[in-house]
Parts: sequence; structure tokens; C-alpha cells
Amino acid sequence: MILIIILIVLMSFLMTTGLVFAYKVTRPKQIPYEETYRIEVENGRMDPEWFEEIEKEEVWIDSPYGYRLHGLFIPGYNSKKAVIICHGITYSLFGSIKYARIFHKLGYNVIAYDHRNHGKSGGNNTTLGYYEKYDLSSVKSWVIQRLGKGTRIGLHGESMGAAIALQYLSLDRDIDFCVADCGFSDLEELLSVRLREDFHLPSIPFIWLARLFAKLLTGANLKKVSPIKSVRESLVPVMFAHGAEDHYVPTYMSEKMYRERQSNKHLLIVPDAGHAMALPTDPVAYEKEIERFLQNSNLL
Repeated sequence: MILIIILIVLMSFLMTTGLVFAYKVTRPKQIPYEETYRIEVENGRMDPEWFEEIEKEEVWIDSPYGYRLHGLFIPGYNSKKAVIICHGITYSLFGSIKYARIFHKLGYNVIAYDHRNHGKSGGNNTTLGYYEKYDLSSVKSWVIQRLGKGTRIGLHGESMGAAIALQYLSLDRDIDFCVADCGFSDLEELLSVRLREDFHLPSIPFIWLARLFAKLLTGANLKKVSPIKSVRESLVPVMFAHGAEDHYVPTYMSEKMYRERQSNKHLLIVPDAGHAMALPTDPVAYEKEIERFLQNSNLL
């Protein structure tokens, strides 16, 4: 009887923990849209005067999953070049504006948008690229409709956004470049790190349980969220950027993806920079590396 009770308690603990972890991944607590604007401005990552003065347009794009994606379009100067910028988890498109300014200065049209279940966009769960890459396809189609066929289109992503952008490369060979800033190489590997660091739990069996509950909650198979697979398959020029002191998404993940590619690759590791802080830590070096990467890819 005591053994049965112990087994019931143990199973209850395992199942509850797995469910809670799956919820944390697929239904993360969002920072309100307006709050992300305030955070970016107060931390000096976004110039409100530039943002207010620049020409921009609020847009809504239909997702293939029935909701609408909210975005901001910043037109270039009669340019046939565009970049789509993908933000990180729990945030909004305002996290993309610091990168938008770099590309706009280089003559690019820019569109930044809120991922599903973020900002003003629809959707009620997050899958870190499993479904989001198909939303990105809709955004790209919108750009082509707006700017015309022949437009050269690149991607920039931060953290989760980098993982989404990299996964999209497996769907679409007609992308001209991708900048992946502090992206993870494989979701289950990252979740194993976070289980160990944040909860002091082993990856097995909790990764299995989280995968099971995530599948039940969203229909997504987290095991297939593996950007490094797309990195291996794609020939699109990719620039990896990462902070040397990133302990949330470990720096070695970008280094690993960089090593997986034989060509068309660039790597920037910014000393003393934490997670998603490569640009704010050394804006001069970051902008120069973006420009060098685009020049080497014949995109300037």
C-alpha cells in the first residue's frame, strides 16, 4: 500500500511538472505591447525621436491559421530590398526597432511584426517556430505583393525570432540572407539546459513529458523545432551573432551552427554581452559586421 502511494505521488509529480513546463513553453507570460515600447526606450535601445519621425505604416497580415498578424512597415527609398525582422519570446515588434534602424539606414524596406500569441497579433499559443515559420511565409508574401516580384528579401531574428527565421530557410530557398542573433540550435537541447539551470531537474523524463503535453495543447511536435537542421540544408548566406556572456541561450549554440556550414557564413561574438544584448553592448561593431556581411553577399 505504501509503495502504491509512493508511486501515485511520484507519477503525479512527474505529470504535473511536465504539464507546467509545457505551459511555460507554449503559453509564456507576455509583456504588454505598450510596456515593450517603454522598456526599449528607457533602456536606450530605441530612439523615440527617430521612431516618431520615420515614415511607417501599421499593417495586418492574414495568418494561414485564421488569425491576423500585426506589423509595422517602414518603407525604404524606392528600394527593391527588404528585411523582415522577428522578435524574441514574450516581447513585441518594438524589440525589432533597434535592428530596423540599421537596415533602413542601408536602404532597406523594413517590416517588423508580432508573432502569434504576442503583441497585437492573434493566436493563443507559442511553438517557437513550429507554426511561426508559416506565419513568416505569409509576411514574405505580403512584402512581395507590396514591393513587387524581384524584391530581394532577407531575414533578421533575435532569440526565438532567430530560431523562427532559421527554420524558415528549410521552406523557402528564395531568401537572400539571414541574420540569426542569439538563436538556439535545437529546442529540446535548450529546454534541457533551462530545466537544469532554472529548476535543477534532469532532462529525462521531463523533456518527454513536456513534448507530450505540448503536442496535446498545441498540436506541435517540439522535437522538430531544430534550427540547426535548416542550417545544414540551406545555402542562404547566414550571419550568426551572439553575446559572449549569454547564459540563457548559450553562446555555443550559435558557434555550433556556424561550424555546421561549409560556406556563406559569418560569425560575430560580442564580448561582455548577455542575452539579446550584442547590438546594445557594441553598436558600432554590430552595425559594421552587418554591413560587411551584406557587402560580401552582394546585397548593398
